Amino acid sequence: MIHMRFAKRDLFTSDDAPTPGQPGLPGLPRLLDIDGEMFRAGFNRVPFLIRHHLAGHPLFSLQRLIELANRLPEEKVKYNGADISIATGLYEGPRTELSVRETIQQIEECRSWMVINNVELDPEYRQLLDRCLDEVRLFSEPIDPGMFRREGFIFISSPGSVTPFHMDPEYNFLLQIRGKKQISIWNSGDRSVLSEITLERYFSDVDRQIVFKEEYQQKATIFELTPGAGLHFPMAAPHWVRNGDEVSVSFSITFRTPASERRRVVYCANADLRGKGLNPGPPGASAFRDLAKYYGFRARSGIKRALGGHGPSGSGRLGGQKG
Repeated sequence: MIHMRFAKRDLFTSDDAPTPGQPGLPGLPRLLDIDGEMFRAGFNRVPFLIRHHLAGHPLFSLQRLIELANRLPEEKVKYNGADISIATGLYEGPRTELSVRETIQQIEECRSWMVINNVELDPEYRQLLDRCLDEVRLFSEPIDPGMFRREGFIFISSPGSVTPFHMDPEYNFLLQIRGKKQISIWNSGDRSVLSEITLERYFSDVDRQIVFKEEYQQKATIFELTPGAGLHFPMAAPHWVRNGDEVSVSFSITFRTPASERRRVVYCANADLRGKGLNPGPPGASAFRDLAKYYGFRARSGIKRALGGHGPSGSGRLGGQKG
């Protein structure tokens, strides 16, 4: 098992010191500190750490989060008891008798886990999300152009709570705002942990839950995040999270690109082909076949929708589903 633990001073010289060579947005103070070389080497390949300046931001106070949760549609706020195992399915934890307001107000002692989904629906949080992702885009665009579907998720959880084993279908940067959390994360290309069939079923919405086995933990890379630190999650990298002994607030900023969308659609096409008794090659095995699967599956799905059928949505996110 590999452990990676970093304090602020280990990663960066000071809160206000610019990162050498880091581009910025004209007229705005920088919110993120990103090492360009690390980004180019690691983006959507391996998890890597960044620094942010959002710890203590007023939009993440508990009172402002209560107000946000009240403004958003009810289905955008998901919460459950936090005394669950790593292998528990998402949202399969015990329900509490508390309201959203009571859960946030009593989060220090109520042993709960909460996610506020799609905070970009609120203008204030959308503005903050866009500022963060505009800074990420300066680095991602030369590598994987066409950032779209920008989404934000805020996690509020009690001391010691667990977010079970899962994965997410998009590019993600998790920014730790308050408290500490330990993240165990796996290589998305390790087929001993994540099979092609599992990926096909996940992206085609057949089964969004992935199975955790105790022997997997030996292969995990472990990061401990403190306020001001952030972690990049490659697309479909399995992970689980345990909070420290304080209340935790985290901000997940996510996006997709045409390339990530093509990969999702190819997995949907492979699931369809496998259901017909074929054994399709994985995405990336053949650029020509991937292109044929992509356009073929999209055309078939469009015909089904036109006839009143429903093709796979492939959202795959915990809480929307987000995970």
